[in-house]
Amino acid sequence: MSITRDLDLTQGPLLPHFRALAVPAAFGMLFSTLYNLVDVYWAGRLSTEAQAGLAIGFQAFFIMMAIGFGLGAAMSALVSNAKGSRDTSSVRAFALQGIAFGVIATLILMVLGWIVGPYLIALVSEPGGYRDAATGYFNWLVLSLPGFFLAYGANGILQAHGDTVTLQRGLIVAFFANVVLNPLLMFGVPGIWDGMGFNGIALSTVISQTGVMLWVLRGVFALDVLRDARLAELRPNATKFRQITAQLLPASTAMMVMFISGFVVQYALKGFGEDAIAAYGVALRIEQILLLPVLGMTGALLPIIGQSFGASDHQRVKDALFLCWKIGSAMSVFAMPLLWFGGRYAMGLFTENPAVIDIGASYLLVDGFLFPIYMMLFAINSFLQGLKRPIWTLWISVYRQGVGVALFIWLYVGVFGLDVWGVWFGIGTAVSTGWIVALLVARRVANQEIAKSLATANVRRSDTHSTLPP
Repeated sequence: MSITRDLDLTQGPLLPHFRALAVPAAFGMLFSTLYNLVDVYWAGRLSTEAQAGLAIGFQAFFIMMAIGFGLGAAMSALVSNAKGSRDTSSVRAFALQGIAFGVIATLILMVLGWIVGPYLIALVSEPGGYRDAATGYFNWLVLSLPGFFLAYGANGILQAHGDTVTLQRGLIVAFFANVVLNPLLMFGVPGIWDGMGFNGIALSTVISQTGVMLWVLRGVFALDVLRDARLAELRPNATKFRQITAQLLPASTAMMVMFISGFVVQYALKGFGEDAIAAYGVALRIEQILLLPVLGMTGALLPIIGQSFGASDHQRVKDALFLCWKIGSAMSVFAMPLLWFGGRYAMGLFTENPAVIDIGASYLLVDGFLFPIYMMLFAINSFLQGLKRPIWTLWISVYRQGVGVALFIWLYVGVFGLDVWGVWFGIGTAVSTGWIVALLVARRVANQEIAKSLATANVRRSDTHSTLPP
């Protein structure tokens, strides 16, 4: 019997399924964010320069990690649809081929990272200490790519089975490991070893995230459907690789656009100095903490949609999306005042620099108004991925986080001459207009996919009747 959770999300009330999936996922992401905040804290103990280097180096790294996020989304969509349609052989094949895909992609990305990464960092920074810090940190961090990449892909398989607990436990252990490893690797042991300085933060990430990867893969191979899996089944299958790629590329590219958007913002902020860049990096971490329940809930929506759509239960698909929005609206009512009135205090927990605190608090003030919009956008992304139409998440992202962010920041800063507020207003305008586009797209795709699914079901019934004896 499997020791990994394996749920049928096509049956029973929706709310318990959301709770079973979202709560562990949110707690896991909480510890993942706290993990990042530990890094920010220790970088801040060195200097504002180190905090700015951390923000830029991490942003460059996550452009590569977009493929890993896309693999997780692809695995969740493909496996959940196959599971919902009761196609056990496809579930097994997609899971094993997804792991093989992840191994090959990771090796390629590591080589590309070491070649391209320094150029990306140079693009959004000025020569000096914080650029040097970012480059050194990034070069070490590339070694953690297998840990992140394969863990995300494997977690997509578990998520499709209704298991978000396995990753949660791995992330909790990784957080506590990071708490110990960061100061140890940075400052060493007095009288024995002087430590690695700022790069110790990166090595701590390599060690802890590799542990998470091994733990999540253990959970995948504990599933009943992968019992007695053979090494030969990991041999690349061209058909399955194409199907995985078709789901992965739009989701990964959309994520990459998001991270490139971060570079656009940092490029705009570099004209206001390293205080602005450091403030943005810290404020993003604070924003992520409050978004965790939303991310857990909207992440839970994907396998619920995927299994329900695979089972051709279209009413359940619709009910799941609207329930997700209702719960998210309640979360927004709680989070928005915290961003408006608690942003300055939260910034002060991570830096004593008054300029950094002021700039970060201004970002969080604008972010409070965007919180419910982010919630609906995340839910729409999960909805489209669950219907195996991730290409639309790409086009929405290209507008919202690519063209929109660059255009509106240029308008507010370059034309109207605003300071950092112009950067924040540019982000807000892009997000708000992108939300309207996403609503229109989701409605259209839902109508198309449900009509197609009904037509396919009618054909199958017709074929069945035609084979019956008179």
